[in-house]
Amino acid sequence: MTYYYWSPTGQQQYPTGQYPTGQFQQQVPPTTSGGTMQTGGVRNGTAALRGEESYIENILRLNRGKPGTFHFTVPEARGGNNTVSVRGVVEAAGRDHAIIRELQSNHRFLFPMIYFDYAEFDEELAYFNQAPR
Repeated sequence: MTYYYWSPTGQQQYPTGQYPTGQFQQQVPPTTSGGTMQTGGVRNGTAALRGEESYIENILRLNRGKPGTFHFTVPEARGGNNTVSVRGVVEAAGRDHAIIRELQSNHRFLFPMIYFDYAEFDEELAYFNQAPR
């Protein structure tokens, strides 16, 4: 087996059992580019090369304002049922939370993402470009 270490100067290859010392703790500080935060460090895949990551919170942000049904499993929810389904739109989404506005009542929910199960949207979703570069 061969291990790879990515450094700012390029790829370095190490055979099984031979590891560079002290190099795995290296961190690249965050930088800004065009008003968006780019994080440093080791990343893989073509999504990293394009500066996009298909995490749920990013997909929810891309689809703000689109109506859908959002399903969450939470401890001790209303009426003793652990499942909460909200018919609404995403107003905001962060790494650890989503703000959903219920369409019928305009009531807003702040849900931790750890309780998010899935979402069903009424229309086509915006998503990251999947074409290879």
